[in-house]
Amino acid sequence: AWNTGLCHCCQDMNSCCYAYWCFPCFMCSTSSKFGESLCLPLVDIFGPALMAATGVGLCVPPVTLSMRVAIRYKYQIPGSLCEDILISCFCIYCSWTQIAREINHRKMTAAVMSTQPRVVQTITATSTIPIMECAPIMTMYDNLA
Repeated sequence: AWNTGLCHCCQDMNSCCYAYWCFPCFMCSTSSKFGESLCLPLVDIFGPALMAATGVGLCVPPVTLSMRVAIRYKYQIPGSLCEDILISCFCIYCSWTQIAREINHRKMTAAVMSTQPRVVQTITATSTIPIMECAPIMTMYDNLA
């Protein structure tokens, strides 16, 4: 399950304020933290302008939807595509802040787990391997002398 609810935006006030004051920047940095292109969310941002210019509309913000699905898939979070579509269409702000909180939580958990000391086992050789003596190699110059 998601570590925080969809409407728990205020659990992480830094992300909440960042998203509120500069949502396009927030989307881009969140996308980058997940390992996607920094500029990928601009597709969602310029979607309405593209629709006005071409007459072809995007019903669902494609990047928001794909990020939600990718997060659910990577972290094995239960849910459905239908739920992701509805959240991406009608709760885009809450969706992105939930995605950011999830990424931060998973990275924090991974960092905590990786700080455990590792046990290194030293193995000493108890038997020796005999070294084989080889005859000297003759070269073509040995015959000239």
